[in-house]
Amino acid sequence: MRTRGMRTATFRSLVLVVLVAAWEAATRAAGNTFFPPPSTIVVRMHATWFSGPPDRLFLTGAALENILPSLGRMAAGFVGGSLTGVVLGLAVGLSARAYDYLDGVLQFLRAIPPPLLITIFLVVFGFGLKMQLAFMTFSIVWPVLLNTADGARSVEPLHLQTSQAFRLSRAERLRRVILPSALPKMFAGLRLALSLSLIVMVFSELLPGTDNGIGFQLTSAYQMFDLPLMWGGIVLLGVLGYVLNELFLVVERRVLAWHHAVQQLTGE
Repeated sequence: MRTRGMRTATFRSLVLVVLVAAWEAATRAAGNTFFPPPSTIVVRMHATWFSGPPDRLFLTGAALENILPSLGRMAAGFVGGSLTGVVLGLAVGLSARAYDYLDGVLQFLRAIPPPLLITIFLVVFGFGLKMQLAFMTFSIVWPVLLNTADGARSVEPLHLQTSQAFRLSRAERLRRVILPSALPKMFAGLRLALSLSLIVMVFSELLPGTDNGIGFQLTSAYQMFDLPLMWGGIVLLGVLGYVLNELFLVVERRVLAWHHAVQQLTGE
């Protein structure tokens, strides 16, 4: 397994190197101002965000003023939307009547693209952090809510019957039977919510009333025709998305180690 993992990592690295080299060659051959080569983008990213002193982990003032606030907003929106989705998902999933009544409404609300509702959030909350957090929470809650509700409804009836035979209390059934059974689908919803939180965080920072953040810096770079910095922001978002996804997978593998072991034993 370790050898296979090393081979996979090596192959991924080679693919990345080949793609970046092809990107570099294509942009240099084109000579288009709107598409700077990766080498120029990396130099601009280093100068703007990662050329600070060692005691600040090489982060510049621009990084502290823009990247960290963006990550803070993203974390707050992700936590708020995830907790709301888990609580409401369990409440809906544990009640067959509530699920039957609300499933259509939830599917309708989930299908509405959140950016279309931004005007409503601006009217209710105004410009600023409160609107951004409310918008991110609303956008993130749906995959967590629906996946949690589906997971709570998919508990094996035999497991519930066994818990009743052992006279477990309602809280014990929730903690020992329902939550473990719902965790795989819950984590699937959380993973979707994590990637979505990065997208809606940037979108919320593109709106008027924002004075910092990665999205704000992207807008400023575009307005000043600083194309290397604009592309650097796009690359930074891609790197952040990849790193956050890998960290989430590490947590998921640890929490769901028992689930993966069962899948291997059953051959699923």
